[in-house]
Amino acid sequence: MTIQSSTSLRAVTSYDASLKPGFIDPVFDAQAVFRASLLATAYPGRVVSLDRSFTAPRPFSPATAALCLTLMDFETPTWLDHQTSCTEAAQWLGFHCGLAVAEGPMAARFAVVTDPLIMPRLFEFHPGNVEYPDRSTTLIIQVPSLTEGPPTAWTGPGIKTCASVAIAGLPFWFWSDWDLNRELYPRGIDVLFTNGNALIGLPRTITVEA
Repeated sequence: MTIQSSTSLRAVTSYDASLKPGFIDPVFDAQAVFRASLLATAYPGRVVSLDRSFTAPRPFSPATAALCLTLMDFETPTWLDHQTSCTEAAQWLGFHCGLAVAEGPMAARFAVVTDPLIMPRLFEFHPGNVEYPDRSTTLIIQVPSLTEGPPTAWTGPGIKTCASVAIAGLPFWFWSDWDLNRELYPRGIDVLFTNGNALIGLPRTITVEA
């Protein structure tokens, strides 16, 4: 299984003068956000705040928008859910990132979900392959809350004993799909949950008990 060729991608390049600006200082802001994403991945379940003042385009939260600016460019095919692809956020990504949009979840290196309740199942995203497990899809899932959802227990690398995490707004099947994703290791997708100006990392190595 391989990522689809660039012929399956369409570039978002339209410009609108009303588009919101990107980072104030692109280099240092991107570095700070990248460090925050690494921290969230290294310590799964920990709420990591992005210390950046940022105005995000609809329907993005500041954390979602900042991650997109930091991680995506014209070489990273990205799948956008319907709520995102039909809004100013898609134009904003095209203008600031030169983003190439993947036609489907399986073709994406990144995927942005702003309405988790109608998102594709996890097995519909690219899990990588044995030779290149790092070529899997990384999901950015924007949720209503990182602390007020059903309680779950996370264990695995980066967690000393057990982390109690309560992410709200996920579909009922999410954690059962995550169990199947975990069994694919070293293949499998990784997830970054966002809300407001904060994020939580969920690497494929983490076991979650709902």
